[in-house]
Amino acid sequence: MMKPALVLSDHTVALGVIRSLGQMGVPIILFCYRDGDMAHYSRYVKEIVWVPHPEKFEYQFIDIIMQQKERFGGSFLVPCSDETLVAVSRHKERLTEHFVVACPDQEVVSRYIDKKHTYLLAESAGVPVPKTFVPASLEDVERYAAGIEFPYLVKPSQSHLFYKRFKRKMIPVKNRDEMISVYQMAAENHLEVMLQEIIPGEDDAVVNYNAYTSEGQAKTEFTSRHIRNAPHQWGSPRVALSEWIPEVIEPGRKALQSIGFSGYACTEFKRDARDGIYKLMEINGRHNLSGLLAVRCGINFPWLHYRHLMEGESPQA
Repeated sequence: MMKPALVLSDHTVALGVIRSLGQMGVPIILFCYRDGDMAHYSRYVKEIVWVPHPEKFEYQFIDIIMQQKERFGGSFLVPCSDETLVAVSRHKERLTEHFVVACPDQEVVSRYIDKKHTYLLAESAGVPVPKTFVPASLEDVERYAAGIEFPYLVKPSQSHLFYKRFKRKMIPVKNRDEMISVYQMAAENHLEVMLQEIIPGEDDAVVNYNAYTSEGQAKTEFTSRHIRNAPHQWGSPRVALSEWIPEVIEPGRKALQSIGFSGYACTEFKRDARDGIYKLMEINGRHNLSGLLAVRCGINFPWLHYRHLMEGESPQA
């Protein structure tokens, strides 16, 4: 019998992982921390373990996972949200003594959870990125705003913290006053933001490079295109289409190599209408909403991940 997957849940992302592994016969133990989490309704879930919120109560969250080591030792432990990813990466050494942990080390995770590091590393590796400035003070914002053309984006360094407070991934601003106002709101909530140029283009200019990498090399690759995002331009994909997009293969590989990544990641690019070049938007270094599209197209990334770490199988579709 296969070892269980301990899925550290967060709604639809976890549901995708659960379905992808469950249909392959992997028993699913769900670690749930939200009452309204739809993932625990899946028929593949054999047991639910309720845990405190991984960001608010990080040590208690880890302690409850560790309490399951006698029952589920050697199982596949997979975080499905930024909150669980950060907590697990911080305690990976301890968790790895009893579980097979499906996330990179904390140092690597910090390079893509904090996007200011992502852009610096990717650009140094030759990956095209949007023009980005990280202000350290209100005075920095005022000086920068005086020398740019609006509209512009105020974008968080750590998306999950910003979204939790403002329910938006980023905030477009039309002028200097709006930029200052958004910066001040973020600063009052102790959130670091970046000021970034808007890459012009419609929703279908956004594409995903999905890859499973091992030892610095991409083993399995899959690309797709957004058709409609919600909200328009600044939101998450609601409709996406599988499509081979060769222009993002090499930049995608370089981006992941620049942060030293291994495992599954979804890297997002947007085609700049001004020059036709795909610019890096973000790296999601965990299973995400794109996963089920790849599964429907015959590439089951969670199953590749499981087989690679649990059975030593080559992670190729």
